[in-house]
Amino acid sequence: MKAVKIIKPKDVIVEEVKMPVPKENEALIKVKAAGICGSDIGAFRGTNGLVTYPRIIGHEIAGEVVSVPKSNPKNIKVGDKVIVDPYLYCGHCYPCGIKRTNCCESLKVLGVHVDGGMSEYFCHPANMLIKMPDEMSWVQAALAEPLTISTHGIHRGKLKAGEYCVIIGAGPIGMAAGMVAQNYGAHAILLDLVQERLDFARSLGIEHTINISKEDPVKLIHKITNGVMAQQVMECSGANAAIRNTLDYVSYAGRITLTGWPKTETSLPTDMITKKELDIRGARTSAGEFEEAVDLICSKKVDMLKLLTKTVPIDEAADVIKDIERNPQNYMKVVVSME
Repeated sequence: MKAVKIIKPKDVIVEEVKMPVPKENEALIKVKAAGICGSDIGAFRGTNGLVTYPRIIGHEIAGEVVSVPKSNPKNIKVGDKVIVDPYLYCGHCYPCGIKRTNCCESLKVLGVHVDGGMSEYFCHPANMLIKMPDEMSWVQAALAEPLTISTHGIHRGKLKAGEYCVIIGAGPIGMAAGMVAQNYGAHAILLDLVQERLDFARSLGIEHTINISKEDPVKLIHKITNGVMAQQVMECSGANAAIRNTLDYVSYAGRITLTGWPKTETSLPTDMITKKELDIRGARTSAGEFEEAVDLICSKKVDMLKLLTKTVPIDEAADVIKDIERNPQNYMKVVVSME
């Protein structure tokens, strides 16, 4: 079968590999669609320190079940259309014990720590498959996983209707987070450096956008929120300066959620954290959000297809990964289609 493999940084190929054989409690899936994520581009660049090489990438996966153990907790059957939950957890550590499996002490992410599913066939634990509604397309299904990341960040901040949510970073996660926030009845304020992305966000219906390279975000957030500032700030860029600035954008008694992964340590004025009595929370991957993401997509409360730049066949995947790395401004989401 064909698989998209990064041999080493800056070296990605579509390679013929052996068909996988399912282990005990695993299903064999014929992959129909796989999204290309920013973490895949990081793996290609060599800037994602968690990736080991060589590595078959891909964790935004949807496909059809070819084989499955007769006894499985979700009653998955051969022929079912499914989405893959890509976060493999141990089930024994403290976080797993309190159902925060995304914080597993030995978490393994597909395409990062272990081989992913950007391939024609793929094996995965049957209990980590989510059934797709019949009306959901394969491309929509491949966009569910990034929506779970956005939704998890909003959940971690306990956003409520009527509140203001500043979101830093107008990439796919930030765009989707803005749509989720507004679906919850909150007011989204999206910040970025690139005007074209902010214009696109407005076309999606994002209520407020601020170009931080041209405008003073503190003054504008103060004006938009009638002086209160944002009850939640969700940081999606991973930029150290942006992480620091969350403290200026958030209200007193507000919440900050950190979804972006910085490359280096960020220095923070802890006196501001104490003065405002802030809640600062990490927001890593997702846990239990797939069903909500599927509902949001199928109901079009969050239309993820609007973030789709294009679909490509697997034979073109390596070339498009190279082009995304060279020209990121030309892309939002790309899905590799294997129908």
